[in-house]
Amino acid sequence: MPVPDATAPEGGDASAPLRARIAACRICAARFAATATAHEPRPVVWFRPQARLLIAGQAPGRRVHASGIPFDDPSGDRLRDWLGLTPEAFHDLGRVAIVPMAFCFPGQDERGADLPPPPVCARTWRDQVMAALPAVRMTVLVGGAAIRWHLGAANVTRAVRDWRAQFPRIVPLPHPSWRNTGWLGANPWFAAEVLPALRDEVARLMETP
Repeated sequence: MPVPDATAPEGGDASAPLRARIAACRICAARFAATATAHEPRPVVWFRPQARLLIAGQAPGRRVHASGIPFDDPSGDRLRDWLGLTPEAFHDLGRVAIVPMAFCFPGQDERGADLPPPPVCARTWRDQVMAALPAVRMTVLVGGAAIRWHLGAANVTRAVRDWRAQFPRIVPLPHPSWRNTGWLGANPWFAAEVLPALRDEVARLMETP
């Protein structure tokens, strides 16, 4: 899949300058250089103002850092299954915006564990990006960082259990990482109750002109 040019305007798209500034961001360069991965910043910018579905993720992983395509990994496969979307539909910039809490891969520690998204990224960019997405009708919160930012909730399980509170406008989900396989087994109500309703609503939203 080709990586879109973050600076390219489409049909009078006023958000192109914002995307270009994010793509050029180097605020965390020193932080990333000090990690075990010692990598350069590579913001993964994937949104256009006409998007109706917003995927609010956590941060790109190492594989996404390499490809420049959000959720281009096993976590993305699981998330697409939860949403009932093909990879083509999921990555359709005309309908879906994918905006993580940090645009760059945060790096890994000495044990190979992914580091959390640097808060400075959301403080710098998130409000501007949200204002540039006027057509969004559903926001899917993927994982604790997004749930805390958008809902102010510290407990992921409690937030997901209360999924009906703002459904379908806001839908909190656990992170689809393999590390949460145990959580999914311990909380069968998620697959039985949340996912069918989520898939139905996503299908309806994606088909709406």
